[in-house]
This record gives sequence, structure tokens and C-alpha cells, in this order.
Amino acid sequence: MTATPTTPALTHRRILTIALPIVLSNATVPLLGAMDTAVIGHLGQAAPIGAVGLGATILSTLYWAFGFLRMSTSGLAAQSKGAADAVELSATLVRALMIAFAAGLVLIALHPWLFAWALRLAPASPQVEAMAITFLAIRIWAAPATIGLYALTGYFVGTERTRAVLVLQLWQNGLNMVLDLWFVIGFGWGVAGVASASLIAELTGLALGLYLARAAFAPIRAALHRLLTPEALRRTFSASRDILIRTVILQLSFTAFVFLGARFGDATLAANQILLQFLSIMAFALDGVAFAAETLVGQALGAKNPAALRQAARMSMQWGYGGAGLLALAFAIGGYLAIHLMTNAPDVQSQAIALLPWLIASPLIGTAAWIYDGIFIGALLTQSMRRAAIRVAFVYAAALAVLVPSLGNQGLWAALMVMNAARGIALYRAFPLVLAKAA
Repeated sequence: MTATPTTPALTHRRILTIALPIVLSNATVPLLGAMDTAVIGHLGQAAPIGAVGLGATILSTLYWAFGFLRMSTSGLAAQSKGAADAVELSATLVRALMIAFAAGLVLIALHPWLFAWALRLAPASPQVEAMAITFLAIRIWAAPATIGLYALTGYFVGTERTRAVLVLQLWQNGLNMVLDLWFVIGFGWGVAGVASASLIAELTGLALGLYLARAAFAPIRAALHRLLTPEALRRTFSASRDILIRTVILQLSFTAFVFLGARFGDATLAANQILLQFLSIMAFALDGVAFAAETLVGQALGAKNPAALRQAARMSMQWGYGGAGLLALAFAIGGYLAIHLMTNAPDVQSQAIALLPWLIASPLIGTAAWIYDGIFIGALLTQSMRRAAIRVAFVYAAALAVLVPSLGNQGLWAALMVMNAARGIALYRAFPLVLAKAA
């Protein structure tokens, strides 16, 4: 079931059609966390709030390790769609779902030991730990669904169906919020109610995702013959390994930023945390364009169309910098007010305002790295991403060693900007490999 590859016309409207649903989808994520906290906070006790926060952090850390499945599936699906290979597209999704379900079952089987180990690393009061275990013991049963949704999201992004991603997020988060109110306020289930709401939302989200992706299963009988071919498995696991290593390096880099900032006192740590929230908003906004780059570059490469690939990369970068300029302007105009809305502590306000120039510069400095990430994921040049991440880690470490002792927390932010700039430069230098792959 392989047709002649064709590349649809690349227009600004097409990029926005891919990007905007991702931006809207990302915007719903913090709302759910706020609802969980608000509902459990109305119980009038500190322990349930801490238990939900601790449990959610443990689960997000476990699931984060499987985030590679979203990115590798996106690149593989985009290239299969670009090549008009419906059988390989079906095999890509089924293969990713098989990995996801197997990983989820492993987490369910190992969860007593995983949670005990996690609580030893992050101990809390006996009351909070007991409630956290209740929360985790319920939510872990959604592990196959949660990881499976990574695979489905990758498939939808790669096949240019980001509206389906938005529908999934709206369904899951909307249902979760309604069930939070019903189970916690209505039934008085407390922490177990929050966990049960999440469990139901994730399981039904998987069912909805499978329904939305039902067209991919039409050539399933032919796809079964390709599921476990050595070449397909090699590509899948190679991409997954490289992306995981790259993501671990980046996560450790940001963790080092937080830990080093904590050495400068509570006010500095709080100021850094406030500005990091704005950086997360920036990431959510630019994700939409990066996802568009994944889709369009992958499809152009699958169609063996170098001209379309160059155009996709160029236009994605244009939209990325356009969005970055708007974000920088928004931070410059509204940053002072936003900081005062986030905190009324004078010492935290003054330190955050002193750091505001870094926040304004960050979108312009970091955009290239975000968009190139999307380009290289679409091209499945994950080895280049891994190598670039390793080199950048050394640059970041050197920047920290030089700048932090002399400039303190300002030097810490300067080192973060150096890291983001180095990421963009490293991938820019490797970009000819993307063009060569399409030749």
C-alpha cells in the first residue's frame, strides 16, 4: 500500500494549522495542576496537598523517561506519510503502542519497589507518605495508557493531525477537572478522588486516541509483517536511545541550574523559580512551531524532496523567531507587572526584576535550538542531537565554572543563555546532514 509520494504545498497557513492546536493544547496543562491543587486544598489540610504534589512529581519523573516515544514516533510517522507508505505508517504506530503498553505493564509490576525507592529519595512526613502511596497505587494502573498516549501524540503530530492532540487534551483535562470536583468535593474521597479522576481521564483518553487513529489500523494485516523486522526495530530503538540520552543531559543541565541557584539563598531561589515559569510559557508557545518543523521536515524527507525540506526548515525558523520576538516584547512590556503579580515579597521582587533582561533575551537566544530540535526529530537524525547535547554539556559546564564564581546568580543565568545559544549553533553546524539525507 505504497503510493507515489507527493508533497503538499507549504504555506504559512499550513504551519499555523499544525502549530496553533499544540499551543492551545499546552495551555490546558497548567490548568489541570491548578485544579488538582485547588480542589484538594479545600480540604483544609496541608498533608493532602503535599501528598498529591509529591505523588504527581514521582509519576511525572517515571513517565518522563518514556518521552522519547513521542518524538521518535513523530519522526517515523512523518517520514512514512511523506513516502505515502500507509503500511509502514500503521506498523510505526502499532510498534510504538506495543512498546508503550509493555513499558506500562513493567511499571505496574515494579511499582511497590519504585515508589519505596522514590520516597526514600524524597522523604516526607508519615502522613504525607501514606497519602502519596494511596495516590500512586491508584494512578499507576493508567501507566500503559499514559505512555500509550505519548505514542499516539507522536503519530498525530507526524501525520499533521495536531487538532486530534488538542481534542485529546481537552477531553482528558476537562473530564479530569469535572471528576476532581465530583469525587473530592461531592463524595469526599480526598487524595484517592484526585487519583481516581486522573486514572479515568487517562484510560478514556487512550480509548479516544485509538478511535481518532482508527484509520491507521486499516492496513494492520500487512503491517504485522513489518512490526519486528530488524531494520524497523533498529531505527526505533536507535532513535529512542539517542533522544533519551539527549533529554537526560538537558534535564540534568536544568537541574544543575536550580541546585546552583539554591546556594544563593531563598530569595534568589524564589526569583529564579518565578522566571523559570515564564520560560516554561515560552517553551509551550514555541513547541507548536517545533512540532510543525517535525511534521513538515519528516514528510519532505520521506518524499525525497530537498526543496520542500529547505522551505520547511526556513519557514519554521521564520515563525519561530516571529513568535520569539513577540514573547520578548511581551516580557519587556509586562514582565515587571507579572513579577509583582507572582509575588509580594520585596526581596524576591527586586531580584527577579534584576534578572528581567535575561528573560527578555531568552526567546531570541533559545529559538534556534527549539526549532532545530524539531527539524532533527523530523529527519530522525537523532545521533546528531545526542552528539550535540554532549558537546553542549561541556560548554555549559565551562560557562558555569567561569561565570558563576565571578557574577553569582547573574552568571548562572548567563551560563544558561550560553547553553541555549550553543545548542542552536551545534545543530546549525550539523544541518547539512539533514539536507544530505533528503538528496
